[in-house]
Amino acid sequence: MSILVTGGAGFIGSHLVERLLDETTARIVCLDNFNDFYSPAAKRANVAGFASNDRIDLVEGDVCESAAMRALFDRHDVEQVVHLAAYAGVRISIERPEIYVRTNIGGTLAMLEAARRHPVDRLVMISSSTVYGADVVAPFTEDAPLGIPLSPYGTTKRAAELLCQTYRRLHQVPIVCLRPFSVYGLRLRPDLALSIFATAIEEGRPLPLFGDGSAQRDFTHVSDICEGIVAALSAKGVVGEAINLGHHEPIEIRTLISLLSEMMGREPKIEHHDANPANMAATHADLTKAARLLGISRRCLLKKDCANTWPCFALSSRRSCM
Repeated sequence: MSILVTGGAGFIGSHLVERLLDETTARIVCLDNFNDFYSPAAKRANVAGFASNDRIDLVEGDVCESAAMRALFDRHDVEQVVHLAAYAGVRISIERPEIYVRTNIGGTLAMLEAARRHPVDRLVMISSSTVYGADVVAPFTEDAPLGIPLSPYGTTKRAAELLCQTYRRLHQVPIVCLRPFSVYGLRLRPDLALSIFATAIEEGRPLPLFGDGSAQRDFTHVSDICEGIVAALSAKGVVGEAINLGHHEPIEIRTLISLLSEMMGREPKIEHHDANPANMAATHADLTKAARLLGISRRCLLKKDCANTWPCFALSSRRSCM
């Protein structure tokens, strides 16, 4: 029996694999195609610490290849799945919507088909806070009506959730959909705002700010995301549910920039741009359901008196603080 982690060489995926190795005795199938969405070398570095572990099967493959995924489920006797493999990010999804549709929807369909033919104990699909879309009242509650997603990325994640619900009803695939909010931590992807801001300040380059900086994000540490994922693999009463994984204390982007500037001892060179209509004005997770179903609640990560303030996780390993 194995736990399959798709996208296991990515930011969240590599942290999750490490946690599963620490907290379970299961074999872990780490699946990734090591594409060039960002540096393949960075992804290979992400897995370097566990690739030689005798409980790891590191598989290089495309989650969208349905026949290969069905064969992988049989070959490794997959019992549980965490489906992280996806193209992420709002801005790039506007520029390249086709790859988002192919991977985020097609890849999820391939997982569901494999799980239908090779029944599993649990399939946890990692969705996104972008599914909430426009005009949703904050804090975002999972079972309230959703707005229209503002980007192709959000749309593909919403479509993937709907596919999961369809396969649960038609084929009894035991799915759980988790909605992470603005994840940060060591090995953060370089395309995310926290990485972009920190790198620009560190290198003295212009920092791109879209809008006036009043947009709010519910930044959540990757360890809390992994805690929620691991809980969802075994928790009772969660099949068929969508559950937020967040911090419940959104902050303004201009506050984030100030924190980074203070930490790094450098003034940012702000380059102002018009607001992007695809960006949500705020994200704010209601965690009532996560606490009830997964037994987890937010941590106090933003400590004013802590020298290792959380934005340091956006920086390179040269400046890591934990």
